[in-house]
Amino acid sequence: MLQSLTSNSCVRLIQSHKSTWYFLFLVLGYLLYLIFGAVVFSSVELPYEDLLRQELRKIKKQFLQDNKCLSEERLEEFLEKALEASNYGVSILQNASTNWNWDFTSALFFASTVLSTTGYGHTAPLSDGGKAFCIVYSVIGIPFTLLFLTAVVQRIMVFSTRRPVMYVHTRWGVSKPLVAAVHAALLAVLAASCFFLIPAAIFSALEENWNFLESFYFCFISLSTIGLGDYVPGEAFNQRFRELYKVGITVYLLLGLIVMLVVLETFCELQQLKQLRKMFYLKKEKPQDRLAILEHDHLSFTSVSQGSAPRSHKLDFSAPVLTSPCDDPMIG
Repeated sequence: MLQSLTSNSCVRLIQSHKSTWYFLFLVLGYLLYLIFGAVVFSSVELPYEDLLRQELRKIKKQFLQDNKCLSEERLEEFLEKALEASNYGVSILQNASTNWNWDFTSALFFASTVLSTTGYGHTAPLSDGGKAFCIVYSVIGIPFTLLFLTAVVQRIMVFSTRRPVMYVHTRWGVSKPLVAAVHAALLAVLAASCFFLIPAAIFSALEENWNFLESFYFCFISLSTIGLGDYVPGEAFNQRFRELYKVGITVYLLLGLIVMLVVLETFCELQQLKQLRKMFYLKKEKPQDRLAILEHDHLSFTSVSQGSAPRSHKLDFSAPVLTSPCDDPMIG
């Protein structure tokens, strides 16, 4: 009997805090997914890093043997300066000296990566004034960008998602959740074709050292605002129409980011995903629940008041009302 009561109480406890348990499982799943990614990246990339380190050591050793007049300390100092300049987007190579990082088109491309929080990192402000302005520009510009993107996506959603889904639902009587799911899948395929596959083919043709996988990788890293910066288009020394190319890339990134937000918002409006999200959210107290609580409290107060009335009548020791002097027993 005691075991049955204990098990029933545990079941009631779990059911009453169901969203909390779901949230804990969500946190655990996210941590496991994070660890899984670290394990895979480490196992895949660490051997390549080791091979690159060994190759660099061999090249450095061979260079010092061929140039015995140069000490290792002087070479280290030179390489340190070169790598520091490279971190700011300045290269010492002769074939890269013709490309400026802060002409208007390059600065426009940099501003778009700052406001969209992509941040490739291949170019960074050199002066203290530039760094200070970047902070102020970002503090104002990033919320401004979020407001701009929200307003644009809200207007596009009306024509790209809500009206088509409602039209098919009312015109042919198809279930609205089914229409929304099919529409979201088709929209995702169309967006992937127009902003991933086709641009990847174009980049692989325009960039000499990029294959299709590297171009697709750049498109995904850019439009997801990850922005690792290991692949940046338009940086080749023999790039034709570089200014126009940079402007085109800036337009592509802004349009692609808008389209990605539209697709994401379309999926978020699916009934199936709404139900899935509710599993991990705290339940809001509904107005009906508050009304029920108030009614329950009112009924409890009324019952207590009604129950206390007879008891107060029985305990009434007040003197009786006398209608005449003869009714008083003390008068004889």
